[in-house]
Amino acid sequence: MMVILTVYAFLWGRLYLALSGIEGSALSNYSNKALSTILNQQFIIQLGLFTALPMIVENSLEHGFLQAVWDLLTMQLQLSSVFYTFSMGTRTHFFGRTILHGGAKYRATGRGFVVQHKSFAENYRLYARSHFIKAIELGLILIVYASHNAVAKDMFVYIALTISSWFLIASWIMAPFVFNPSGFDWLKTVDDFDDFMNWIWFRGSVFAKAEQSWERWWYEEQDHLRTTGLWGKLLEVILDLRFFFFQYGIVYQLDIASGNKSIIVYLLSWIYVLVAFGIYVVIAYARDRYVAKEHIYYRLVQFLVIILGILVIIALLKFTNFNFMDIFTSLLAFIPTGWGMILICQVLRSFLQSTIL
Repeated sequence: MMVILTVYAFLWGRLYLALSGIEGSALSNYSNKALSTILNQQFIIQLGLFTALPMIVENSLEHGFLQAVWDLLTMQLQLSSVFYTFSMGTRTHFFGRTILHGGAKYRATGRGFVVQHKSFAENYRLYARSHFIKAIELGLILIVYASHNAVAKDMFVYIALTISSWFLIASWIMAPFVFNPSGFDWLKTVDDFDDFMNWIWFRGSVFAKAEQSWERWWYEEQDHLRTTGLWGKLLEVILDLRFFFFQYGIVYQLDIASGNKSIIVYLLSWIYVLVAFGIYVVIAYARDRYVAKEHIYYRLVQFLVIILGILVIIALLKFTNFNFMDIFTSLLAFIPTGWGMILICQVLRSFLQSTIL
C-alpha cells in the first residue's frame, strides 16, 4: 500500500512543480544548482531493481547467484511483475476504502485455475474503480506533466523518470485481459463489446442486477458512502478535491490567458463549466420534450447550440489570444473537474436527493 501511496505523492508533487513553474524556474536558475540537481534526478530506483534485491540475495544464498538471476528473468517472462503490480492496486484500493469508511469483509481472490473467458463487462465491473480509473488518473498526470514541464523536453530523462509509473498504469489496465483466457481473440472481443454496450444502455428496472445494468452497478459501487460517518465523507471530499487542481494549473497555461496569473483567470474558467452544464440541461430538456413527437424541434435546438458555439469560437479568435489548441488543452483541465464534481455529488447524494435538485 505504501508503494502506491508513494507513487501518488511523487506524481502529484511533480505535477505541482511543473504547473506552478517552480520546476522550470529551478532548472533555469543556475544559482540554485542544488535544487536543479534534485529535480533532474532520474530516480533509477523507480525501476524496481532495488526492491528485488532481497529476493535475489536470498536465492543466491540458497541456489547460487546465476540461478537467482535466472529465476528473476524467468519471473519477468511469466509476467509476475505485472500480476504483482496489479495485486498491489487491489490491496491498496480496498485497504484505503476500509480505513476511510469501514466495512471490512472477506474479499474473494479467485485462487482457482482460470480456464473460462471473462467478458469485458465483468472485468470492468470488478476492476473499474480499483484499477482502471486510477490508472487513467495517473496517465493523465503524466500526460499533463509531459506537456508543461522543462524536463520532458529531454525524452530520455522523461522516460527514465516515468517508466515505472507507465509500467504501473499498463499493468493496472492490461492485466485483467492479459491473464484472461482468449482475452485477445477477435470473435470474443466483438461479443464482449456487444455485451458491454448492452450493459451500458440497459434501461432496466428496480429489480435489475449489477450484472445487467450499469446504473445498478454504479449505485452499488457507492453504497459505502451511504453508511460511512461524517469524517469518512469529509475525507472523501477532501481527496476528491485533487481533481480540481488540473483546472487550476492548466488554465494559466492556455494562450487565451495571455500569461495573466491573476486568480480572476481561474474564476472565469468556471464559466466554461457552467456553460457546458447549461448546454447539457437544454439538450436534455429538448430531448425529453420534443424527441418523441416533435423531432424537428429537437434538431432545431441542437442546430442552434452548434451555431452558438461556432459564433463564440469566432469571437474568441477575433478578440482574444485564443487558438484551437486551447480547446484540446482545456479538456485536460475540465474533464477531471467534471469527474471530481461527480464524486463529490456522490458523497452528498443523500442530501441532494432531499432537495429540489
